[in-house]
Amino acid sequence: MTLGLEDSNRRLLRARDAMDRTYAQPLNVASLAEIACVSEAHFIRSFRATFGETPHRYLQRRRVERAMFLLRETDRSVTDVSFDVGFTSLGTFSRTFHEIVGTSPRDYREGSESRAVPTCFTMAWTRIR
Repeated sequence: MTLGLEDSNRRLLRARDAMDRTYAQPLNVASLAEIACVSEAHFIRSFRATFGETPHRYLQRRRVERAMFLLRETDRSVTDVSFDVGFTSLGTFSRTFHEIVGTSPRDYREGSESRAVPTCFTMAWTRIR
């Protein structure tokens, strides 16, 4: 790996870490590109090439992963969970959740009591490649 590529990957990792810390806030590609020290368009292209998905899709998946935990471990309503993880629309949350997990948030919650498979395996299996 060349020194330039290593530096580029490190800057992209810093931007991804910032997304992980602030997943519940709106995505601001300009500030993430600034963290990575590249233009917005180059950031999106580089992020996708490095991590296999766009920054927006990564953030959606990260939010859904957090929502899965909240649905399993709390009694909060699906609406509250969707807003807690950063979605501004219940419809968008439900559609995105279903695309990523394969079931609705409500069905996921109802089935989580009998689920014996660890979440890390579920997420790895259902991750869009």
